[in-house]
Amino acid sequence: MATIDGRPAQYGITLRQLRELMETRGHEGIELIQREHGSTLEITKKLYSSPTNGLSGNASDMEHRRQTFGSNVIPPKPPKTFLMLVWEALQDVTLIILQVAAVVSLGLSFYRPTEDEVHGVGGHDEGEEEAGWIEGVAILISVAVVVFVTAFNDYTKEKQFRGLQSRIEGEHKFSVIRGGEVQQIGVGDIVVGDICQIKYGDLLPTDGILIQSNDLKIDESSLTGESDHVKKGTDTDPMLLSGTHVMEGSGKMLVTAVGVNSQAGIIFTLLGAAADEEQVEAKKRKKEAKKQRKKQKKGDSGEELIDANPNKQGDGEAAAVTGNSHHITANSANADGDVRNNKHSKEDEDEGEAHRPSGGGSQEKSVLQAKLTKLAIQIGYAGSFIAVLTVVILIVRFCVQTFVVEDKPWSPFYANHFVKFFIIGVTVLVVAVPEGLPLAVTLSLAYSVKKMMKDNNLVRHLDACETMGNATAICSDKTGTLTTNRMTVVQSYICGEDHKTTPKYESLPHHVAELLIHSISVNSAYTSRVLPGDNPGDLPKQVGNKTECSLLGFILDLGKSYQAIRDEISEETFHRVYTFNSARKSMSTVVPREGGYRIYTKGASEIVMKKCSFIYGKDGRLENFSKSMQDRLVREVIEPMACNGLRTISVAYRDFVRGKADINQVHFDSEPNWEDEDNIISNLTCLCVLGIEDPVRPEVPDAIHKCQRAGITVRMVTGDNINTARSIASKCGILKPGDNSLILEGKEFNRRIRDSSGKIQQHLIDKVWVNLRVLARSSPTDKYTLVRGIIESKINANREVVAVTGDGTNDGPALKMADVGFAMGIAGTDVAKEASDIILTDDNFTSIVKAVMWGRNVYDSIAKFLQFQLTVNVVAVIVAFVGACAINDSPLKAVQMLWVNLIMDTLASLALATEAPTPDLLQRKPYGRTKPLISRTMMKNILGQAVYMIMVIFVLLFYGDKLLDIDSGRYADIRDPPSQHFTIIFNTFVMMTLFNEINARKIHGQRNVFQGFFSNPIFYSIWLSTLASQVVIVQFGGRAFSTEALGLELWLWCILFGSGVLLWGQVVTSIPTKKLPKNVFSWGSGEPQTDPIADFAIEDKLDSDGKDGKRTGQILWIRGLTRLQTQVIGGTLQERLIPVPYSKTSTDQAIRVVNAFRQGLDARPSNPNLAAVLKKQSSLSKRLSQGSSLEYADMCPDPEELTVPEIDVERLSSHSHTETAV
Repeated sequence: MATIDGRPAQYGITLRQLRELMETRGHEGIELIQREHGSTLEITKKLYSSPTNGLSGNASDMEHRRQTFGSNVIPPKPPKTFLMLVWEALQDVTLIILQVAAVVSLGLSFYRPTEDEVHGVGGHDEGEEEAGWIEGVAILISVAVVVFVTAFNDYTKEKQFRGLQSRIEGEHKFSVIRGGEVQQIGVGDIVVGDICQIKYGDLLPTDGILIQSNDLKIDESSLTGESDHVKKGTDTDPMLLSGTHVMEGSGKMLVTAVGVNSQAGIIFTLLGAAADEEQVEAKKRKKEAKKQRKKQKKGDSGEELIDANPNKQGDGEAAAVTGNSHHITANSANADGDVRNNKHSKEDEDEGEAHRPSGGGSQEKSVLQAKLTKLAIQIGYAGSFIAVLTVVILIVRFCVQTFVVEDKPWSPFYANHFVKFFIIGVTVLVVAVPEGLPLAVTLSLAYSVKKMMKDNNLVRHLDACETMGNATAICSDKTGTLTTNRMTVVQSYICGEDHKTTPKYESLPHHVAELLIHSISVNSAYTSRVLPGDNPGDLPKQVGNKTECSLLGFILDLGKSYQAIRDEISEETFHRVYTFNSARKSMSTVVPREGGYRIYTKGASEIVMKKCSFIYGKDGRLENFSKSMQDRLVREVIEPMACNGLRTISVAYRDFVRGKADINQVHFDSEPNWEDEDNIISNLTCLCVLGIEDPVRPEVPDAIHKCQRAGITVRMVTGDNINTARSIASKCGILKPGDNSLILEGKEFNRRIRDSSGKIQQHLIDKVWVNLRVLARSSPTDKYTLVRGIIESKINANREVVAVTGDGTNDGPALKMADVGFAMGIAGTDVAKEASDIILTDDNFTSIVKAVMWGRNVYDSIAKFLQFQLTVNVVAVIVAFVGACAINDSPLKAVQMLWVNLIMDTLASLALATEAPTPDLLQRKPYGRTKPLISRTMMKNILGQAVYMIMVIFVLLFYGDKLLDIDSGRYADIRDPPSQHFTIIFNTFVMMTLFNEINARKIHGQRNVFQGFFSNPIFYSIWLSTLASQVVIVQFGGRAFSTEALGLELWLWCILFGSGVLLWGQVVTSIPTKKLPKNVFSWGSGEPQTDPIADFAIEDKLDSDGKDGKRTGQILWIRGLTRLQTQVIGGTLQERLIPVPYSKTSTDQAIRVVNAFRQGLDARPSNPNLAAVLKKQSSLSKRLSQGSSLEYADMCPDPEELTVPEIDVERLSSHSHTETAV
């Protein structure tokens, strides 16, 4: 018989049996286990695992398990190939128009007019005639270069997202027991048979069966849609499913299904298959709809189009599914769009919301996105208008001149002129829309994200990067962010004595010391441990909850071993555990003892003290703990500790006995009602009060000072005692003497912001938040309310942009609500990380300051590029327009404008997007939400430089031939060879643009534009290579670029005119900005009221035959702008959510999609794959919703008062919060 790692190769249970087992639930599951397998222990044996030692960890064993039961990964969708990306880039409307025009121009160049026609339009030699095809080919080549540059950019972007995806997947670790030792391994390495330790805040990466649990409650809403938390237990409901969240408690589970065999994996696999099928179906329906429309048009061209596809909604849903097929794919970056889309919106008010495709125009935009959208619309309107006007003027002028004034007959040869005019018009439109902007945005963000990783910022949503630069407020946690999160007990109050150092074990009354050691050892999560340092002399390593580690460290300092007690009292013997959560602010464990029970409790001092009726006094004598004694203890012990910045923890116990009870014990005959927590955890006996120090990180005060100087207000939101919070806030520099700061506790905060009926009012929040600096003893609901109140406040003209840090499961709502959510990489739970935008891999506040710097740098890089690009656009458009009016020709030819606009600007975007941030960025105030993207200083620079360039070009155009003593190129015929005159104009324009690129490096009116020039090798190498390319084009471009080689003298003239831009820049800088009118000189401010382009994008995505049929011409026109829009808004900055493996939100999205489909299923032809998904999902929903118990009553006075996207705040508020976890 074959063996693997000393055991049989054949398992006692098959993959099919395990899958069937995981599809049951509750008592049904328990019955199936007992009927077919005996017990969970038997299943563990059949999988050759052990509840205490787990798997051996042998490599051959692991591999065999993967081959038999699968590995814990869902295969990602294959990435788009380079050719697919090329094809996508070719879909751009402006490029298609250019290609068509170039092909027509090419065809006409081969047309040979008859002798008479030639005589009629003027004679030319054959050599010139034969060269007529060059311009058409040159335009096609230019388009090809643009397409390949775009495709290559998309390809590298995709690659980068996949890299980021694998990095985030690598970050996701889970605790398993292997070889008797607890190990942290990547979720992808978990195999069937592993024993996993689960704790609150975990996102379950696999399916499993509970072996042991303590007060375990799971949020299964990602699979069932039910928000009630389901209580799990080995004898009530032992089935745990992947993609669900542990909201309370802890336990151990046996892994039974991984990857595509887990419940989440099965749904995603089905969804993926259904999506692919549905995509094919949708395409067929679209083709049929088109045919119908054509018939309709033939039938009655005057009537409005009738909706040929009554199932349009279905198409929309199809789009939704296809956007969300696989949740673990890097290129499904939009798959979880709704997480960010709902950021500030309320929960879907009706089911219909779910039908919208995730890329819709209804989502909340990031600050920069909103400004770019508005700017894109403004530029689009202006460019389109001028382009059309240019074509009209050129055609009218030519027709009047040729057919009216010169009275020439029509010849097919003249079609060449019209094509040329059309090409000039399209080129003006191409030049008007800043093509390089999408690339600048992408490059700037990608460059920043890469660099931010080195600064301990792991960016999960790209737009968070630039939003952080606009942040005006940071609401920070205390523990671990502002403090070191290395806690130690530095003060203790035991038996009436205050100890400033750790007392000796022998000096304490023996029975009290034993109770204390047992209480701490047993009533702490067994995952919390203190291990020796890696090297001799190193501080001990704290693993798990840091507060508990400090208490365990206290036992070690007393010279005792907590592990010996844990070995004696294993977790399996616990009768009941009341785990820590932010509502209890304490933790209690019930253990059997001599026929009765003992309860150990620890928690926040003032909370535990209120539940104590006895205390051990001098020499370990038991005393009554009266109200006056409690007040004295708070006044004389707890408050002085808190004022020194110490967190105070009280430890207490209570005994239940069957026989004769002492004064502090409880006699019982029948089993106590363990559900009645208030009665059980009362009349405790206090053992001690411990003061725990968590020192402020040495670098934090300086970081906070930098934030304040940069115009960012830092607020501390903590669950800690108000005195502790005040002390730490003063040490950090958040509080300063005499600055009118407000310090509130959660209760007082709530009293101030609610009206008489108990509802939260924005005007009341506005009175509080401005001066609020510390919010202590706050619940997650308070944190969420504060963040939302600041974001929605309109008392500041520029509106607030809020960043929030969080680590606990219950910080999820606030992290989602914030403009930028920071989760702690070390102390943070999976749930917090998933709700966040950026993960701080070192949990350090200084990393947030670096994020601000990088965010501002991104914003400035894009502003620099806009300043440079728009100057080029304004000049090129005006020159083309005036040239068309004045000389019936554009001084800058189509190919030349394409070179300037598409190729050079691409390089310029790379050069300007890779400027490194400088500390100067933190010297200015943040821009805020509504400040214009193009400031008055920038507009002054753009218009100032444009005036100089236009003047130089027009002087050269009308007088250049005389000034430089060369032949005039004005009024040249369509087949004339290129002239030196127009070559000089083109060359001078490029030189001015190149030197203006140096000017564009500064956007805040600095005079020294060369500062830091040589510290950016990318910039100067690109600048020099562009210059070299220009020399080659001018000297050897010939007919392809409409250039004629220039001599040295003419080159020197061009460089002289070009470098004049730098001197002119100093003149422009001298003009006082404040004198300029605000409305005229600032563009792209605030959020666009409507987003026509995004609306049309949806229209297009569903089907363009909606009942309110938009006019085809309008659609075509607006699509002409979508290159800028789709790349900047839809592609680069759209919600790039990179899901943590088995992301809840991904599952949510998938299930919502399925539900959306279910509604319209009967109304249209059904799809077999889809029906399979629905059948599967509905049966799963039924199974999972059976017996889900409502564990908590709502505490909210009015349920409508606080609606949170996707998360029930009130329920979450009763869940664990690491910051005060004890």
